[in-house]
Amino acid sequence: MADDKKLTTRAADFSAWYNEVVLRAELADYSPVRGCMVIRPRGYGIWERMQRQLDTMFKDTGHENAYFPIFIPESFLQKEAEHVEGFAPELAVVTHAGGKKLEEPLVVRPTSETIIYAMYAKWVQSYRDLPVLINQWANVVRWEMRTRLFLRTTEFLWQEGHTAHATLDEVEEETRRMLGVYRDFMETYMAMPVVTGLKSNAEKFAGAVRTYACEAMMQDNKGLQAGTSHNLGQNFSKAFDFKFQTEAGGTEFAWNTSWGVSTRLVGGLVMTHGDDKGLQVPPLLAPIEIVIVPIWRSDEERSRVLEAAERVRKSLHAWERRAPGKLRVHLDSREGMKPGAKYYEWELRGIPIRMELGPREIEKNQAVLVRRDTGVKVTVTLDSVAEDCADMLHQIQDAMLVTARERREKNSHRGGMDYKRFREIMEGEGGFVYAGWCGSAECEAAIKDETKATIRVLPDEEFRSAKTPETCLKCSGKAEFEALWAKAY
Repeated sequence: MADDKKLTTRAADFSAWYNEVVLRAELADYSPVRGCMVIRPRGYGIWERMQRQLDTMFKDTGHENAYFPIFIPESFLQKEAEHVEGFAPELAVVTHAGGKKLEEPLVVRPTSETIIYAMYAKWVQSYRDLPVLINQWANVVRWEMRTRLFLRTTEFLWQEGHTAHATLDEVEEETRRMLGVYRDFMETYMAMPVVTGLKSNAEKFAGAVRTYACEAMMQDNKGLQAGTSHNLGQNFSKAFDFKFQTEAGGTEFAWNTSWGVSTRLVGGLVMTHGDDKGLQVPPLLAPIEIVIVPIWRSDEERSRVLEAAERVRKSLHAWERRAPGKLRVHLDSREGMKPGAKYYEWELRGIPIRMELGPREIEKNQAVLVRRDTGVKVTVTLDSVAEDCADMLHQIQDAMLVTARERREKNSHRGGMDYKRFREIMEGEGGFVYAGWCGSAECEAAIKDETKATIRVLPDEEFRSAKTPETCLKCSGKAEFEALWAKAY
């Protein structure tokens, strides 16, 4: 790790920079259990705000929360062949409990499709019982070989939505709707632009008919799969005999979806917005939006400045915005620390606005606001400081999305792409490459083997190139699709 004052720069070692930011901004720490992490209050505060907003969006689209057990009978996973094959290498299995060997081993939840659809089969008899729109907030365990804080850990937190419908059209509509909810959340709240589209068969969820994804570009030009929404068709319904009586009087297997995002989003936030000073948190997700740093030189000044700072804190906290509620403010009244040391610490933690308040500002009925994203300082009157802070937070939120989107487009490559140039990009600075693909699994596998790049998505129409690629990137045969290729986490 770098010395106490300076982080490793992103240019020198992006991976080291990321780990240092997560640790030193006190988002998370390593657990005594290999591959697991402890999410510290500053990190959990961000996840809480993500969770709160997503939960509101889920409920606004008609979903309810429930909870299903963490232990799943091993035989349940065996019922859907593609599903068990996809997850087998990552399973943690309990064979003994209460001092005895279990009659049937229990799998520690890697995902919940099997146990949830087994319960839906019990609850649903008629088309009148549909749709079932349930989400759960839970933890899951996947025995990862290579782990990294937030991005890939043995245990992580997430939400998983599971729905059941009467028709194929309904299930496809639900799958796309929830992809749109994720995109809206990521761009509006995380200020993280994403490309949406369909996963290739090689990259889709094990057991799904179709998988759609939100793909974001990190600052090292790698892709991050930020969220997925799966059309499961009738695969799990057939495995668990999940049938219902149709309106016409017959019986049919139900149609299902599943969709989820996880604490990986916190890692995505760090890698999308952080800089060489540390973390940058979009205001809408910041547990603290404004930190007040009082400045004094003597005991007399200290008393006067702290009294004024507390009055400002209370006025800011009490000021009601139309959305998203009261301003979230912290007064850093610690003694024995110079203001510069406090500035460094709060910059590292990514607080959107720092307010500097000293004797001179108080005499003039003013405060200095410093934007974390640009470092720009603005002097404002204390009479309108709450409104000025709210306006600045809104500007920061918007600017962070614009900056991230401009960075993504600057590092996206379209048109005139041959395989030699593609390999140069992947061996160099990386980025998103939009190129033709013949649809062959052999070409897809060869490119992955030779460059470590994968098809992130077959982009939705709004993200496709103006001119459709005519030939496959690998074999030069006729292109059936435009694919977005990148190295990824």
